[in-house]
Amino acid sequence: MLIRAAELELAPGLNALTGETGAGKTIFAQAVGLLLGARGDAAAVGPAGEEAYVEAELDVPEGFFDEEAVSAFAELRPEDETGVVVARRIFADGRTRGYAWGRAVAREDLAAAVERLIAMSGQFEQRRLARPSYQLDLLDGFCGREQTELRLNTRDAWRAVGAARRRHEEITTDSGAAAARLEELQLLVEATEGLERGEEEALRSERTRLLHASDLVAAVAAAADALAPDDGIGAVALAAQADRALEPVTSLVPELAAASGELRELAIRLGETGSELRRSLASFETDPARLEEVEARLEELAELRRRFRCDTTEELLERRREAVSTLSELEDGVDPLEAAARELAAAQLRYDHCAETLHRARAAAAEPFAAAVTEELARLGMGEGEFRIELREHGGGPTGCDEVVFLVRLNRGLPFAPVADTASGGELSRIALALAAVAAGAADGDEAGAPTQTLVFDEIDAGIGGQTAHHVAETLRRLSTRAQIVTITHLPQIASVADAHFRVEKVAGDPTRTAIDRLDDAQRRDELERMLGGQEFLTTLSRGPAAP
Repeated sequence: MLIRAAELELAPGLNALTGETGAGKTIFAQAVGLLLGARGDAAAVGPAGEEAYVEAELDVPEGFFDEEAVSAFAELRPEDETGVVVARRIFADGRTRGYAWGRAVAREDLAAAVERLIAMSGQFEQRRLARPSYQLDLLDGFCGREQTELRLNTRDAWRAVGAARRRHEEITTDSGAAAARLEELQLLVEATEGLERGEEEALRSERTRLLHASDLVAAVAAAADALAPDDGIGAVALAAQADRALEPVTSLVPELAAASGELRELAIRLGETGSELRRSLASFETDPARLEEVEARLEELAELRRRFRCDTTEELLERRREAVSTLSELEDGVDPLEAAARELAAAQLRYDHCAETLHRARAAAAEPFAAAVTEELARLGMGEGEFRIELREHGGGPTGCDEVVFLVRLNRGLPFAPVADTASGGELSRIALALAAVAAGAADGDEAGAPTQTLVFDEIDAGIGGQTAHHVAETLRRLSTRAQIVTITHLPQIASVADAHFRVEKVAGDPTRTAIDRLDDAQRRDELERMLGGQEFLTTLSRGPAAP
């Protein structure tokens, strides 16, 4: 079975993939698995093919590229790129290569980034749920928007503690390092002299205008000519002409006076707009010299960020402010060691406060979160399942001083055990669905807290049917209002509530291949009928059981 080529544009909500057993639905799951870091296999390359290739274009949440877990990946991002384009290629000899925006990237770095954007059931979900960091993310998401903002503050406070500790150690252990730091501060202040807040954004905007100057001039000139051309009749003249046509008869039909007045005002407004457009043409003229100046200044700012190890210009300005303050203190005779110790203590105090605030919110949310997950598990056909959260203390880090452990027992009388070690494939998928539904439910009415991942469920319908299938379908539908869902399913209950329905089927040939197509309404009815047993079965069912 092979897919020669397929391009899927998934809907924002719930997407269902259906098809006969053996049609090739697993190929889609394997393709997503490759982006998540699964090992490639030469068997994925068709008998007449030279390579297998999968690519995905993904939106990312705000702050994604600032996360430490994707730092190596983010370094490859082209300037002004807001989303990610990731790919894996498998060669005929079994070698594989990963790509980000067309640039080669290590498989581990690719997987670390994609795992933040796509959650997939099966072995990948087991791996995710085994990570304390992922469990912490879910609990913090349940806590709400304020917790998300506090985590960012805690991360910044943690970095500040590390920087302050390094400065303190430099001064106490190496006078030469202290002198070097002082020189770096002086260089920083000198190099950033004249740098203003918002300068880089203004330069980027100006560069865009200069790069597209010819297109802008053509568009504005065309619009101005359409309104009031030098030769011929434009919209202004036509509006005035329509007004003149109506004016003689307004005394006969007073109701037309309003239309005539509107046309008169429209002609005036269009004339003013045309004049404004022509005046603005001068600001869009090409200026190669100015473009070169802007590019040079932007490159200078980028070099300053690299030189002084800053991710953003805002951070560079903050570093400058701190450097000016430190140099001022030194000029006033403040002891450098004393100043460094005071800075370290202040940074540690701020971090401790942030970490403690995070902990209190997590402790308060743990029991309600666990109760809500247990309730969801019951609705999803796991009536005896119980869920519990343990908060454990660790030495501290960018997310605070807590470690979260998700525990579950699927049958009464059994001990609680870590989620990833307890459930089978289908059960794990439903547990993952329950967790996602609860976390998303906490974000209702709070757009900033909404999940931004794509969730892929491959085994969600394993071993279920009847009323439980309806509950699973309803949970997926509810979750799809907050996240993009893709489910590979055999259940018509799930497929019938999808926003987009894709059918996977074999296409006869030599060799036989697999096609994936989005269904229209008529095709969807036929597919749901097939999933229900076909027309003959439905007709028999409508007649009732046969007489004995």
